[in-house]
Amino acid sequence: MPDETPVLEMRGITKRFPGIVANDAIDFDLRKGEVHALLGENGAGKSTLMNILYGLYTPDEGEILIRGERVVMHSPRDAIAQGIGMVHQHFMLIPVMTVAENVVLADEPRTGGVLLDYAEAEKRVGELAQRFKFAIDPHATIQSISVAQQQRVEILKALYREADILILDEPTAVLTPQEATELFDILRALIAEGLSVIFISHKLDEVLQISDRITTLRRGKHVETIPRAGATEESLATAMVGREVLLEVEKKPVEPGEALLRAEHLSVLDDRGLPAVRDVSFEVCAGEIVGIAGVDGNGQTELIDALTGLSRIESGRVFVGEDDCTGKTAREYLDEGVGHIPEDRQRRGLVLDFTLAENLALYAYRQPPVSRFGWLSPGRMVDRARGLLEKYDVRGGSPQTRASALSGGNQQKVVLAREVERDPKVLVAAQPTRGLDVGAIEFVHRRLVEERGEGRAILLVSFELEEILSLSDRILVIYEGRIVGEFPPTVTREELGVAMLGGTREAAA
Repeated sequence: MPDETPVLEMRGITKRFPGIVANDAIDFDLRKGEVHALLGENGAGKSTLMNILYGLYTPDEGEILIRGERVVMHSPRDAIAQGIGMVHQHFMLIPVMTVAENVVLADEPRTGGVLLDYAEAEKRVGELAQRFKFAIDPHATIQSISVAQQQRVEILKALYREADILILDEPTAVLTPQEATELFDILRALIAEGLSVIFISHKLDEVLQISDRITTLRRGKHVETIPRAGATEESLATAMVGREVLLEVEKKPVEPGEALLRAEHLSVLDDRGLPAVRDVSFEVCAGEIVGIAGVDGNGQTELIDALTGLSRIESGRVFVGEDDCTGKTAREYLDEGVGHIPEDRQRRGLVLDFTLAENLALYAYRQPPVSRFGWLSPGRMVDRARGLLEKYDVRGGSPQTRASALSGGNQQKVVLAREVERDPKVLVAAQPTRGLDVGAIEFVHRRLVEERGEGRAILLVSFELEEILSLSDRILVIYEGRIVGEFPPTVTREELGVAMLGGTREAAA
């Protein structure tokens, strides 16, 4: 049971940016030996609040108390000195360096006060890993270990600096169910050692599983802080969004039609020239959603790029309908009727310096009503964009707003609007809800199911097992570049998780 004494208090925290109040007089506290979950929609102010705590931002108003004493954080170095560690969603590790080198970086043991004492560094990291039962080799390079192990290295970095307050930002986003369970076991061990944890997540089931208390923010304001007991996924979603949210995806049975996307013995190399996709064959039919499940880094990106004309196919063929598209360019794939929601919306989905009207016209600029007789009409382009922004519930901007000004969820809706409105035969949706809040996820899922009902063939690639299970009509598992199994949507999370790690059905039993 957590101690009632707070180790951290944030009182009346206010932070303003031009045109917006990101945090509006927010109170938040953390008790010794507890997991306190922080929930909120995209743009609710969670990241701003944690960046203030970690010394990346300075609050305009309010104060921070650590163990009852008022402190001012000018930089992350100040936060670390106060015993605060942060594990970011995107790991801050150097791939070519070893585990030990990453852990001690900027706080290295030295010989004679000058030279790195590498043996002492390995010794300290090894002892720390053994103490907390982290199965990690201090000699291994980061690029040679799994994603779950990399996350443990990030936690070790904080523990090495004697952190007793740990901030975890979306820690299970890239983990299998088994790895998430292992992480929770680690957190419980850390709590037993006297640490306190701030747990930021969009996965409501995990929040209910691991947290002691839950704080919800909405539009920069504190909504509620409640104990886990009595909370439900439905009540938390309502608090986050301000309305009732449909958590279950409603799908009507649809009889699949002809195969609109076929991969035959497809092999693709990665950017280092090494095999990434190995002899993959499958098909997606009209009126069905086929999900591809797998741990990040097992060939998903290279497969998507091959199916959308963004990378060269080493061997095998890709068919869209009856047309052989092998070797065609990305533009020709678009013309064949392939829509693509890319996994990185900012790098590949949008031109951030373009307006929303321009982004929505990236394909339609050659077609009526945006273009007539070879002439582009800015007025008609803006009118078209205004209708799409309303139809797809894009908030926070007008047709003339730059894409960079929108939140992640609204950027994703712009990409979805552009790709769906092209009326494609095939829609390749890669990580379509990555980093989105529960309200935006509900919207994207509903649109994908509607497109399925319209007879499109949808290939869904996602690391979110709940998304795969709730949307897919069939599930393929990819492991080390190969399709290692096909499952119905009634498969258990555990069975899928075992397959994602290269195991078999017997191993899951």
